[in-house]
Amino acid sequence: MSFQRARTDEQRSERRRHILATAAAMLTEVPVADLTLTALSRRVCLAKANVLRYFESREAVLLELLEAEVSDWITELESADIPAGGPPEQRADLVADLLATSLARRPVLCDLISAQSTVLEHNISAETALRHKRAVHSDLEALVRFTARHLPELGDENAAALMKTVMLIAIAAWPGSRPPQAVLDAYATDPALAVMCIDFADVVRSTTEVTVSGLLARERQPR
Repeated sequence: MSFQRARTDEQRSERRRHILATAAAMLTEVPVADLTLTALSRRVCLAKANVLRYFESREAVLLELLEAEVSDWITELESADIPAGGPPEQRADLVADLLATSLARRPVLCDLISAQSTVLEHNISAETALRHKRAVHSDLEALVRFTARHLPELGDENAAALMKTVMLIAIAAWPGSRPPQAVLDAYATDPALAVMCIDFADVVRSTTEVTVSGLLARERQPR
């Protein structure tokens, strides 16, 4: 397939969408670490130099995918049916379960999040970093609103603290819950070591529950 320069804004936008959609499809087949610009270029039938006409680097492509994945996740959270009323601890458990299970169903999102600060935010320009961080800030505000709606007892400050904790735990727990084959073989050889296995959803759920309990207790303390 020969390269034909996109000459209109719509053509350029369509080519960007095609590159992003192709990268998203590839991430269902390989982890973030294995998605190279060379492989992406081959899949979209463009030379690397031509892909770089639309995105400044592989990392810029993946950051934009991350933003789309987070946006879709927030939409899912906001549409979830969490019963109002009842004690806050009960609602907190429902929120914790929703956060844990919804993240676990989104391996591409979790893989991208876990690589965000160590990989994806490198090899990008200050302009891309600024755009990305503004998107992250907007997403955090949406997550805080979601949390505050279901757990108003927390207040906005504690709701923000909760969501930051949830994201940090997800970043750490995801790679830990996906050990390489050699580690899996070690667990199989010595079942006593299996206690070191990490269940991603369980870790996110239990950490969220404990964090909410602590934040609620602190909020109830006399000031």
